[in-house]
Amino acid sequence: MGKFYYFSKDRLRFVEARWAKTRMIVVVAAATLVTLFAGFEVNHYLDDTLGLGLGRAKVLAEENSALKDQLRRITSRIGTLEQRLAKLGESGNELRLLVDLPKIDDDVRKVGVGGAIDRAGLGFSPDAGKMMSEIHGMLDRTERELQLQTKSYNEVLSNYELNKVKFSHIPAIKPMEGYYIPYGFGMRLHPVLGIMKHHPGLDIANDVDTPVYASGNGIVRYAGRTGGGYGIMVEVDHGFGYTSAYAHLSKALVREGQQVKRGQLIARSGRTGLVSGPHLHYEVRLNGIRQNPLDFFFDDVSILEYRGQVGSAN
Repeated sequence: MGKFYYFSKDRLRFVEARWAKTRMIVVVAAATLVTLFAGFEVNHYLDDTLGLGLGRAKVLAEENSALKDQLRRITSRIGTLEQRLAKLGESGNELRLLVDLPKIDDDVRKVGVGGAIDRAGLGFSPDAGKMMSEIHGMLDRTERELQLQTKSYNEVLSNYELNKVKFSHIPAIKPMEGYYIPYGFGMRLHPVLGIMKHHPGLDIANDVDTPVYASGNGIVRYAGRTGGGYGIMVEVDHGFGYTSAYAHLSKALVREGQQVKRGQLIARSGRTGLVSGPHLHYEVRLNGIRQNPLDFFFDDVSILEYRGQVGSAN
């Protein structure tokens, strides 16, 4: 540092100003302290405001990234659920066909599913808003599909239970062992009258007193002797529009109003009424209209096999 001089009137010459040096040192030191203090205050302020803010922003950024990752995983899982529901829908349609219900078309599944709501204006960033919209759309579709499937499976179950009852009532098994005369239902030459006449049922030849069984569950509507050529007859109302009749019996083993089950012994065959020999005349009606009994038989199961299986199950 250079020396400072001033002209002394007392000494009449230039004298070195020692106090100036000291003053300069003080000024420099003071300036340094002020600078340090100011720097400390600035740093303290930045640490209190920007420093903590930046730290908090970093934490929020990390949390935001983690939340977005979770949203992606949730979206993936919901997508997997949608695929599984679609497969269940296909299986559900197959079940509906099995119980005689119409399939649910894809157009029906899409009804009520609108576009995704834009969530960007609800406090989310554009990326997060888009992801939230996708998730809400997927959840809406999944919820609707679940409701549709639940309703469908309830319908399937209801129809299955109804069909199970219906199937047990349909006159579907052969009522008696014996020879099933081939020229049965339809026009034929009457064996007694000798004229062409419509035969409304099926004849099964066998010895007198051969066991006769109910072809389906039902209630006995008539049991006894008729005034026509049927002789002793049993008629069973199976419900669902079906009835069956068993004629030319030697005896009826049930009474009117009695409930009977498929395969239950209800009579003995005979030759009562207008007949040429011992046999069972068997009829099936649907809504009062005579049907060909052959159209209802399970040909691969005989009456004895059926009774044996039912007996084993019970």
